Amino acid sequence: MTRTPLMSIEPVTIETAEPRAKELLEGARKNLGFVPNMYGYMGRMPGVLAGYMSTYTDFRENAGFTPPEQEVVFLTISRVNGCTYCTAAHSMIADKKSGVPGDVLDALRKGETLPDEKLQALSAFVEAMVVSRGNPGQKAVDAFLAAGYTETHVFGVVLGIACKTFSNYVNHLSGTPVDDAFEAYKVD
Repeated sequence: MTRTPLMSIEPVTIETAEPRAKELLEGARKNLGFVPNMYGYMGRMPGVLAGYMSTYTDFRENAGFTPPEQEVVFLTISRVNGCTYCTAAHSMIADKKSGVPGDVLDALRKGETLPDEKLQALSAFVEAMVVSRGNPGQKAVDAFLAAGYTETHVFGVVLGIACKTFSNYVNHLSGTPVDDAFEAYKVD
């Protein structure tokens, strides 16, 4: 499914982007083998693309989560925000790269209880953070910490939300079509 764009905008390409965005797009193509559709829309304002890429890298490298936990964070945020593009992209990453078990991925995509207790605690906390706009209440924080996570992980969730705010919001505005690489994971 492709969202209906809220604005009539064209994505930039490596050929049409201004120098800062061009450099970022070229780096993405080198690292990923293609330029995701979302990056072309983000490149309309290079600061958005740079901010997304920076928070994405920092989250992956420094938030303290395992690869499956990272996908739980990103998929929970994207599902709660209704971002079909990011749900498809992170479903592919979860399945092909991050080692998320199939039953966990299926439950994440449907918004159901995860069959892994610790991952469920993570998903519940992430959802509470998104829904409450960062004010989930003491009970939610305590439950997250009691599940074996740390204060660093709490801030890691904040970083993940910052990252997905860039991508989810841009995708809502632009109606970003799902890339062929993520096609098998599209959601309605």
